[in-house]
Order: sequence, then C-alpha cells, then structure tokens
Amino acid sequence: MGVHLNRIYTRSGDNGTTGLGDGSRVLKHHLRVATYGTVDETGAALGLALAHSPDGPLAGLILELQNDLFDVGSDLCVPGPDGEKLRVPKSYVTRLEEHIDRLNADLGPLESFILQGGTLVAAHLHVARTVCRRAERMAIELADLPAERERVNPEVIRYLNRLSDLLFVMSRVANIGAGPDGQTADVLWRPGANS
Repeated sequence: MGVHLNRIYTRSGDNGTTGLGDGSRVLKHHLRVATYGTVDETGAALGLALAHSPDGPLAGLILELQNDLFDVGSDLCVPGPDGEKLRVPKSYVTRLEEHIDRLNADLGPLESFILQGGTLVAAHLHVARTVCRRAERMAIELADLPAERERVNPEVIRYLNRLSDLLFVMSRVANIGAGPDGQTADVLWRPGANS
C-alpha cells in the first residue's frame, strides 16, 4: 500500500465535505472523521514528546506508535469490512501488552494516582494519553451508531484502550531518575490536600 501525493490542496473539501477511503463523501464534522482526526491528534502529541527527547530511551517506541496510529486512522477512514484495505489486527494489541509488561516490570507499584507532569516528555505523554482516551470514547460512540455498528473494526477500540495504558506507563518511565536525589519525577495525587 503506497501513498503518492503530488498536490497538497484539491479544493474538493471547500464545501465542508471530505472523502473517506471507500470513495464516499461525508461532512467534515462526521463522527468518523472526528474520530480519526483525534487519532491523528494523539500522534501529534507523541511527536511533541519525541521532539523533547529524540535520542531518549522511548524514542523508537514513540515512532512505532506514531506509525501504528496512521494505521488506526487508515482503518477508521475506510468504513466496513474490506480485505483489500489496511485493518488493525489483534497482533497490534498483543504487541502493546508486551510493551506494557516489559516497561512496567521496572516500575514500583503505585500507592496513589499520579498528577500529569514531571519531565517535559512525561507531560507530553500524559497529553497524548488523554487525547487517546478521547479517541477511544469517540470510536466507541461511532461503533454504537446503528448505521456504523458493523463498520468499525473492534480491534481499533481495543488498540486505543491499550495504547492509553501504555502511554501512562511510558510517562512513568520518562520520569525515572528525573526527580530530587535521582528519584522519580512522578508527583502523587494527595486527595483533599488543599481543602
């Protein structure tokens, strides 16, 4: 599957519509378009994390996830089952689970929720995580529409669910050793601390 772009603008969307991968046209605010747009936003947030640590220990994984997210967006862009089109398979979710288990093995157990921050990389990973959760909610909403129920790959929803878990773990990894005295830069939630 290749992409060949020789023109950036086509003017075909000037009327507020966009083309889906099956050739149909829908309004740009259609939930399907908004969903894969939010997947794209997740990839952009990951790009910010990568820009702050292009040679860091998570750089290769971030690039892998950005590529996956293009696959997810491509899957969402083509409604319904079609063996000729790119679909996210179960193996993508399995791979994310393997990354989670590997990275989480070096982290201590949590005794509280973590505030979204720490290092710049961790903060951007938290942003990516929350955008990913929004994409997941939107994909679920899309799949719940009667006209779309059979036209959304359930593996996309599983992938986005697992990806947000991985991004949480990655944010914790990005904070390892970045705090005072080489401790984690994770900041724990203190319920009612300001009351």
